[in-house]
Amino acid sequence: MTETPRPSPVILLVVTEANRELLDDEFSSRYARDYDVRIVTDVLTVTDYAASVIADGQPIALIGVDFELEINAVDVLDVLRNVSPSSRRIVLTPFGSFQRSLDELRPALAVGRLDTYLLIPQGPRDEEFHTAIAEYLSEWATTTSTPEIAGVRIVDDGNQPAVAGIRDFLDRMAVPWTRYRPDSPVGEELIAEAGEGAELPIVKAFAWPALAAANEHLVASSFYGSPSELGDDYVADLVVIGSGPAGLAAAVYGASEGLQTVVFESEAVGGQAGTSSMIRNYLGFPRGISGMRLAFRARLQATRFGARIFTGRPVQGLTVGDLHDVTHEDGVIQARAVLIACGVSYRRLGVSALEELVGLGVHYGAATSVAREMEGREVFVVGGGNSAGQAAIHLARFARRVTIVVRRQSLEETMSAYLVNEIATHRSIRVRTGSRIVDGGGEGRLEWIDLEADSVERVPVDGLFLLLGAEPGCDWLPDEVARDENGFILTGRDVPREMWVDGLPPAPLETTVPGIFAAGDIRSGSMKRVASASGEGAGAVSLVHAHLAPAPD
Repeated sequence: MTETPRPSPVILLVVTEANRELLDDEFSSRYARDYDVRIVTDVLTVTDYAASVIADGQPIALIGVDFELEINAVDVLDVLRNVSPSSRRIVLTPFGSFQRSLDELRPALAVGRLDTYLLIPQGPRDEEFHTAIAEYLSEWATTTSTPEIAGVRIVDDGNQPAVAGIRDFLDRMAVPWTRYRPDSPVGEELIAEAGEGAELPIVKAFAWPALAAANEHLVASSFYGSPSELGDDYVADLVVIGSGPAGLAAAVYGASEGLQTVVFESEAVGGQAGTSSMIRNYLGFPRGISGMRLAFRARLQATRFGARIFTGRPVQGLTVGDLHDVTHEDGVIQARAVLIACGVSYRRLGVSALEELVGLGVHYGAATSVAREMEGREVFVVGGGNSAGQAAIHLARFARRVTIVVRRQSLEETMSAYLVNEIATHRSIRVRTGSRIVDGGGEGRLEWIDLEADSVERVPVDGLFLLLGAEPGCDWLPDEVARDENGFILTGRDVPREMWVDGLPPAPLETTVPGIFAAGDIRSGSMKRVASASGEGAGAVSLVHAHLAPAPD
């Protein structure tokens, strides 16, 4: 029996008659193989037309609206956003209208009413235009559509909380996956391979044996091999602990400058930043970039220069010496220098009933892989930082309504202005300030929560995403590495004067132990931003070189 092909996603162009032929040719010549390019010139009927496309089972990947329509182009996008909130939204501007369009489009872009505006190509081979289109289609496919290749295969019956973590890890590593029921042909095949009585979930990745009773840690530790492959006598020039922006930047610069560089990561490459659905204020990416994409590109850079990255490998201890011993679950690796860039973890909510439902409607972090399942549902996001804002905007592409819960009286106290402004203009997002969650529950999965403000209110909910701020994750550090009262690592002149050596402070990113450095969110006084963490990670490498340089005669 031949499987019915999945309907192609749609590129919907709302254009004037004057630009119809040009734009039809521009898009069809490039994208018609994989996308159904639809052209609409009657703007008054486009809303019904878009709704009918979706009703026929075709998702709309991208909407492009001609700036020269008789009706305001941004208003058209606003209406179509309500019909297809997951679509990427672009205004197409003719060259002659570009200067006039700036006053109107820039403010709309700043508050998220569109993703970008692009000049309509004036001739062949406008690769800048098509680079932008391809990036948006790629982001849409990554965060919205279901992969059409099997990739990693997961067998579960919907009752295993560990599956949410496994899927999130695979998404963050840009690895496609497909779920199967145990009674499906693939499910039965993998259960037989795993052995009689094998516990769900079962994960089959690449040529590896089927992994029974899988969880995020077991799957993560299967990637990239084991540190034991390096050999008992291996000594790293630089061991980087953590692979967020700081750790990845250090890996790229360290490996590219000839240092034997090894990276340990307890989860997926990218750290907390890797879970961000869209980072819009990172230098050099005017159209924004998802945390997963940023981490994926940095990971490729680091490994191409020779850095070894081991995921699912939390560091368990550090022994200070002429060579520092870094202890992990497979043994010990020696390092001439160590960079601690393990970042922070989200604080726990502290409501036991909800902790029992983690993976069953309750999620710590953005859990972008789960967002697709929130279509038409009621979702709550707890947290007031940038990660919470980005998660809410992404979830609003799918959910009927997203509610941000924050204890403070306003988002402006902790969130970047561009996110606050976009949230304020989004019809599907509301904000409940001065509130906290005190209870929750459901039969087998999350169904309700109790919100406390002036009084306690019980509300139905389908998904709860907790992004509650930062806790340092470095309890395994020895006492020689000094930390502040909150557990963040002290470096440079933040180190108390009585701990200076010969009256001199440590180098700017150096800890109280020579040759051990800290960068990114784990460092006391850091800015807690992607760009600053990347800069610190890169800057730490020059300090490592200085530490490793032979002493002058």
